[in-house]
Amino acid sequence: MRIVIIGPGAMGCLFAAFLSKSKEEVWLLDKRKDRASLIKEQGVVVEGVSGNWKAAVKISTDAKEIGKVDLVVVATKSYDTKEALTQAKPLIGERTQVLTLQNGIGNIEIISEVLGSDENIIAGVTNLGATLIKPGHTRLAGKGESIIGRLDGKLPVEMRAVRELFNKNGLEAKFSRDIKSLLWSKLIINTGINALTAITRLNNAKLLDYEGTRKIMRESVVEAVKIAKRKRIKLVYDDPLAKVEAVCEATSTNVSSMLQDVLKKKRTEIDFINGVIVRLGQEMGISVFTNIMLVDLVKTIESSYEYSIN
Repeated sequence: MRIVIIGPGAMGCLFAAFLSKSKEEVWLLDKRKDRASLIKEQGVVVEGVSGNWKAAVKISTDAKEIGKVDLVVVATKSYDTKEALTQAKPLIGERTQVLTLQNGIGNIEIISEVLGSDENIIAGVTNLGATLIKPGHTRLAGKGESIIGRLDGKLPVEMRAVRELFNKNGLEAKFSRDIKSLLWSKLIINTGINALTAITRLNNAKLLDYEGTRKIMRESVVEAVKIAKRKRIKLVYDDPLAKVEAVCEATSTNVSSMLQDVLKKKRTEIDFINGVIVRLGQEMGISVFTNIMLVDLVKTIESSYEYSIN
């Protein structure tokens, strides 16, 4: 199988390294030539709960150089999805599967728009926790499963091949016939955690130590759940707020991806997380005051990086 991972961030490098354990042909596609040259020379370095090791991975900045592949894994930030897929079109043939494990809601629709169809799109959520130490060097903070599926609930042979590929390379993967419910369930978890960590600069579990952050977390989750119910999306957790708090405790030392972005003074994925709740709430006439506040605060942080006090 020929595989390309688009985006050499924390998760992109992690998946590239693990998938390269087998005899599959694995490529990273990068938009930056300087970073691609570095990774080509040093390989991908992984540290953390899987041990410390290095993987040799092919890398290019030109999709035409790679040509048609069997599987494309989209590991860019959500706001880069459209540009990344547009540039990656030379990779995609009639039977190429495109897998997104990105944060938030909206990536499937963007990919479908670029490709002109959702026929070969696989969506998923992953519970792996990764932090980018420096270009080509990622830390696996915690192991976890990835769950994949299609919006139509079908389990074609191509998707079964993706699951087998992941499992044989140490990346636990399972199927879901209702991936939309899983995507929304994860969205609600991220809605309650990510923006708050970015604003307060607290690790996940610390959000539970203060009444103020617990209250804001509760209100943001309640708003998100109202949206999901109005859309008739069945969440996989009976008590979403309890699940958000349990995730905080289970990932106590994690630095959320949004906090990582803020600490590096980079653009966040707020528009694809709390921003989704804000847009839908306004369309539906549902009050989303807390999520509006969180979006506004994170966007203020982004806009004021040059003035911030370190």
